[in-house]
Amino acid sequence: MTKQEHRPISEKTRALLERLQRNECTEQLIYNRVADLVEKKSPANAAVLRQVADEEGRHAKIWQSYTGTQAQPNLHKVRRTVLAARLLGFTFAMKQMENGEEKAQRIYADLYAEIPEAAAIRADEERHEAALLELLDEERLHYVGSMVLGLNDALVELTGTLAGLTFAMQNNRLVALSGLITGASATLSMASSEYLSARSEGRGDALKSSSYTGIAYLLTVALLILPYLLLPAGAWLASLAILLVTVVLIIAGFTYYVSVAQGLSFRRRFSEMAAISLGVAVISFVIGLLVKQFLGIDL
Repeated sequence: MTKQEHRPISEKTRALLERLQRNECTEQLIYNRVADLVEKKSPANAAVLRQVADEEGRHAKIWQSYTGTQAQPNLHKVRRTVLAARLLGFTFAMKQMENGEEKAQRIYADLYAEIPEAAAIRADEERHEAALLELLDEERLHYVGSMVLGLNDALVELTGTLAGLTFAMQNNRLVALSGLITGASATLSMASSEYLSARSEGRGDALKSSSYTGIAYLLTVALLILPYLLLPAGAWLASLAILLVTVVLIIAGFTYYVSVAQGLSFRRRFSEMAAISLGVAVISFVIGLLVKQFLGIDL
């Protein structure tokens, strides 16, 4: 169907169509770029991404038949999304982009009167492309459970330990030293436990699973201890405050990543992890204070 066969459209509708057309062209380029990125490692995932890209291209041509103009993709968005796919995984980047499209889909309702194809394209966006993205299979997402184990255990155990040590010792250098020793030992313990657990279940990926657990634990340990290493020895209250903020930010960031990549509820998972980690920290504050008070230890 050519542009001349369509009925005249209003300027408002034309502006909306040009916006949608550019968005479809941008996402077509993104899907193809990410498909190139994963082609060697995962041809099946690349095929899914190219299929979604073809869908976006088909939609762009429909809008072009109305606007009569050639849209240029948003290269800044392309670069940003491809970088996210490299750093955080293609599944996260693609699903985050699709989640962002929900806002754009709301404008389709304003097009139904003038653009008959708008209803069909909206159905594609909501159903077909989402179904295709569900076919994506990324290795790192198989080990989310291992990462959650390492992250959650580090947050709960080390937050409580550092909080208790902070009140008991009231010296950043001593807290950092104790935290490093505890964190390093706990990292090795947690990774080895995950390895033995996976082996006992007869899994062939025991080493990889334990690696994800250990890395998640170690990174969390490093972030939590950092303020005690950087701030002066007497600034233990400031270090403690930064520790708590860091805990919340780690939980929020990881929960957001998992909720987008796996289509889960962000609010429920965030509330649960934050309540546990901060609750343990508060209890540890009290224990550290009591130990210092009743044992009469002054470091």
